[in-house]
Amino acid sequence: MTRKPTVAIVGAGSLASSLAPALAAAGYTITEIIARGRKQSLQRARALATKVGARAATVETAALNADLLWFCVPDREIRAAAASIASRAASAIRFAFHSSGALLSRELEALRKQDVKVASVHPLMTFVPRSRPSLTNVPFALEGDPAAAKLAHRIARDVGGESFSLLGRKKTAYHAWATMTSPLLLAYLVALEEVAAAAGLSRKDARRMSLPIIVQTLANYGSLGSKHSFSGPFIRGDAETVAQHLAVLKKLAGARQVYVALARTALRGLPVKNRKELSRLLPD
Repeated sequence: MTRKPTVAIVGAGSLASSLAPALAAAGYTITEIIARGRKQSLQRARALATKVGARAATVETAALNADLLWFCVPDREIRAAAASIASRAASAIRFAFHSSGALLSRELEALRKQDVKVASVHPLMTFVPRSRPSLTNVPFALEGDPAAAKLAHRIARDVGGESFSLLGRKKTAYHAWATMTSPLLLAYLVALEEVAAAAGLSRKDARRMSLPIIVQTLANYGSLGSKHSFSGPFIRGDAETVAQHLAVLKKLAGARQVYVALARTALRGLPVKNRKELSRLLPD
């Protein structure tokens, strides 16, 4: 398309609340925020619609007169939402996206059968209530019909992000990686808080005191890569210290398992000294 397509967004949750303003700021007209008929869903839809100059609607009342339908609903709801809209899709709809990191574009098959070009368009970013992250520099993983993927690439660029194509058979591995970048990173931080508690710190203090070194480690990782950002007892080959860690962590079985798993990962992929002795310390 030579002009910017009009967009209707299905859903009014955390993703939609970041995506819709970013699209509007980039010059895209948002025609509708389409939500379920429940009171809370409609309230969120109305608030978001007001922010971006759109109208709030339900599937039953939606005009569906946009060029692009963008589904921002939970994974388990995508197929049913697409089917419910396909049964009354207007001729204006030419493209449809969903933003699941795990599911393929075929979740929108009901619309594809209506000659709508479809794609999965997943921004590699965390979206949670009370947080509105920028999409600047965010990578978007694309899979689907070539025309839809081409449009998604253009939109990602317009909102300040970048995009890359995924083969369908690679998407599960992609989503495992994406899950490790944020949800499981938080699970690691929960284990970190448990160990800090054993050192006498509250979870709140542990979070506050850990942030400077975490932020610096991520900055080093971004500029230097993993190997040149590595420090601590493993790079020194300090088996005695590691043995002491393992001993004190016996009282924290879950955190000890995390420590051991990460230590084994360090042995595989980072510049560890004294590998044989350290490896002997780590339980299978």
